[in-house]
Amino acid sequence: MDPVLTVISVQGLIFAILPVAAVIVIMLAWSAGARTAIYATLRMLVQLLLIGYVLVYIFETEQPAFVLAVLLVMLGAASWIAVRPLQNKSPQMYLNSLGAIAVGGILTLALVTQVVIGVEPWFSPRYVVPLSGMIFAGSMNAVSLAAERFQSERNRGAPYEKARRIALHAALIPITNTLFAVGLVALPGMMTGQILSGVSPLVAAKYQIVVMTMLFGASGISAALYLVLANRSLRHASADPDATKAW
Repeated sequence: MDPVLTVISVQGLIFAILPVAAVIVIMLAWSAGARTAIYATLRMLVQLLLIGYVLVYIFETEQPAFVLAVLLVMLGAASWIAVRPLQNKSPQMYLNSLGAIAVGGILTLALVTQVVIGVEPWFSPRYVVPLSGMIFAGSMNAVSLAAERFQSERNRGAPYEKARRIALHAALIPITNTLFAVGLVALPGMMTGQILSGVSPLVAAKYQIVVMTMLFGASGISAALYLVLANRSLRHASADPDATKAW
């Protein structure tokens, strides 16, 4: 197998955007939030092109403080994005999101890098940065789904236990579907990338197992912790210590 990846040309990138353009046209025709999709796509392009240059420097650094600073920026951004869909957002919601993603994400990252893989040195950016990105993103999506559904259920008058159960279930639907589909419907990005770069499919499969388990674990822990913190915040904000009725 040729271990050298084919370089994607600018023309190739333009063709890759065609399906996105088709979806945006449909969203425009249906008045389904095309402006947000356009903004998100443009932001994705700029962010990925910039990070491509930045990672060259990050991967060469031997300063653990710099790597930790990168992780803090990622955590802050993930926590902010997670509460974006919520109505009447407050600083406390952001702090709940930050705490949930930090605990679930950092614990999982430490387990994977230091115990499962045994990264040396412990802060090796070539491992820590990409893995933390996947973990924080998974936790971010789970927290965002859990927070939005929890808020909706509580606004409908559902008791905390019911709202918590529905919210956690909704938050884990995407990652659960991925667990069902991986290897059967799709080969995930990390596994595909390793195979394309010449790694044995069996080795790539082992790494993907680690990725899937860490994503499920981090997502579930972060979503559950957010729901616990959200309930405490509601109790503190309410005159009634037993329950809350609104955000």
